[in-house]
Amino acid sequence: MLLECLFIFVVVLYVCQRWAKRDIYALEKQLRSGLRSLPFLGHGYLFFGNNQTLMKAFQRLGRAAIKNEHGLCPLWIGTKFYTVMADCEAADFVLKTALAKDDIMKMATLFLGNGSIFAPVPIWKPRRRVLIPTFGTKNMKHFLWIFNKQSNVLTEQLDKVAGSGTVSIWRYYTAYTMDSIAEATLGYQMHAQTNSGHPFLQAFDTGLEQCAIRLCSPWLHSDVVYHNLPIYKKLVAMKNYMWGFLKELIDTKRKEMKKAEKNKQETNDCDSNESMTTFLELLIRSPGADDGYTDTEVLEELMVIMIAGNDTSAVGSSFVTLMFARHPDVQEKVLEELQQVFGESDRPVSSKDLPRLKYLDAVIKETLRLYPPVPVTTRKIEKEIILPSGIKLIPGTGALMNIWAIHRNPRQWGDDAEQFRPERFLDSPLKHPAAFMPFSHGPRNCVGYQFAMTSMKTVLSSVLRRYKILPAEHSPHSQPSIRPIRLKFDLMMKDVDGFQIQLEHRSKQRHSY
Repeated sequence: MLLECLFIFVVVLYVCQRWAKRDIYALEKQLRSGLRSLPFLGHGYLFFGNNQTLMKAFQRLGRAAIKNEHGLCPLWIGTKFYTVMADCEAADFVLKTALAKDDIMKMATLFLGNGSIFAPVPIWKPRRRVLIPTFGTKNMKHFLWIFNKQSNVLTEQLDKVAGSGTVSIWRYYTAYTMDSIAEATLGYQMHAQTNSGHPFLQAFDTGLEQCAIRLCSPWLHSDVVYHNLPIYKKLVAMKNYMWGFLKELIDTKRKEMKKAEKNKQETNDCDSNESMTTFLELLIRSPGADDGYTDTEVLEELMVIMIAGNDTSAVGSSFVTLMFARHPDVQEKVLEELQQVFGESDRPVSSKDLPRLKYLDAVIKETLRLYPPVPVTTRKIEKEIILPSGIKLIPGTGALMNIWAIHRNPRQWGDDAEQFRPERFLDSPLKHPAAFMPFSHGPRNCVGYQFAMTSMKTVLSSVLRRYKILPAEHSPHSQPSIRPIRLKFDLMMKDVDGFQIQLEHRSKQRHSY
């Protein structure tokens, strides 16, 4: 009798759910993808497994959306419905119309806090106004000086492993970008490059990985379940270390600023500080709330800066270096361009050099097209949205912009969309501005786009002038340029194998000016 009642209850619950969401099911039918959806679980089974499985699921959904005439496909994560988008026009419309991040992203706030990337619109708008001046053109010369300085430290570290076989270039780039972002935005010398295995970097990587697993696992969405699992305690430990580390920086900076202000008043010195105002200083001085931003609010924005400024540039630089190893002809063309600009000199990159590095710019963009560091982004559909195709998005659902698929959609990129061909960014302008969005798109796009591009151009030009980049040794494949790169998802898209390459010193001796 008990089993019969339970069965009837489940059936009634299922029927009620179908009726309450009949508009959503009608939309799902309109966007048929051929991917099976299970009761209550939906397409959650696609995400069963590790971080590599997560990325494969996004790729599978992206390919299904590309095949659909509208460039869309349905996705159920448990009982929550999403419209997956591989069409740039649809994504463009949603990213400009729906500014609220989807509720599923709230799960990342346990680790990252309520920073501007994940924050509700009322919090995001004022904080973005603080963020924009930090990454403006005015500060770019100072950033370039930092990038050159940290690139020198990087090449000193790479000198120790060049010619010694296979290395994971990722660990070097992530330390370089961490040092750069810490100095540029916090005014702090982290020395991650010379302190191998810096605990902040380890906590950072582990925390992002755990966040990604929870985001894509419906069975972990319940706080009641998740907070009673060992992985929750692990994530909290990572967060406590990172937040404690940054809290010390905030306390130190507040004391320094108070002391500087006191000295300024005592000496009646009205001259402004000649040094660049860091993002941390801007946050502390900003009129948030009543007496400025609280330490927690400042912490949240610092965490956002760390993930957006560090991982994006490090992932991008690592993938570009991997492309150099797989495509020696492209590497040679970039080297020729560098020789035209720098000659045989190892001098630092100047602001006048950057516009001249056109082919390197195209290589970076083509790499970001095929391997966008952030492969997906989401939006919350709060009111009915009618896409340019006529498809109606239902309030209460979500939209998932599959950037990986948008960048590989033949409708925008042609029949060779899967091929690595940097010349496409030199041949003709984009057919649609949203066809290429490695740093997102619309009002909530990444304000650090120029910062990231300048960082990558600087470090890649320094590395390539000094080293020849080769595929990893003992590769089981005779043609590594053809072998697919194994990808994983931990909020960022990365190489499962750690971006392994070999470095050889260039034969010619270069002389610094």
